[in-house]
Amino acid sequence: MKIIEEQDLTCSDVEVTIKYERKDELVRRIIRFLESADMQIRCESDGIQRQVNVSDIYYIESVDKKSFLYLEKQVYHTELRLYQLADQLKRYGFVQISKSCILNINVLESIKPIFNSRMEAILKNGEKVYINRNYLNEVKQALKGEEEI
Repeated sequence: MKIIEEQDLTCSDVEVTIKYERKDELVRRIIRFLESADMQIRCESDGIQRQVNVSDIYYIESVDKKSFLYLEKQVYHTELRLYQLADQLKRYGFVQISKSCILNINVLESIKPIFNSRMEAILKNGEKVYINRNYLNEVKQALKGEEEI
């Protein structure tokens, strides 16, 4: 892969051009990543409203019908429900891993099996989340990149 950067002082917005021979999984992942870098979710932390970039989210967990967004070192609360977030973020590499958690596949460091057909996902920041066996097929599909754009 070759990356070319070019500054254009007449340009009013960032423009990305992707050239490829065929649209394979790498190209799809790059497109999804670029799209997610520009998408934000309204959140709150300590009473302060913030916009969080989707690409910065490691996982989202629902506790007592409240959704919490976990970033590398911060945690935020959003009014959106987990099912709404799962629908919105699926195309950006987020996959449901349990009844109460969705994971950003892009921050996954490794996966290892544990007891009861469950898996332990280790994230780039060292955190661990657990993949319920009922969601293993969805995770495998997301890792293979079978979702079309």
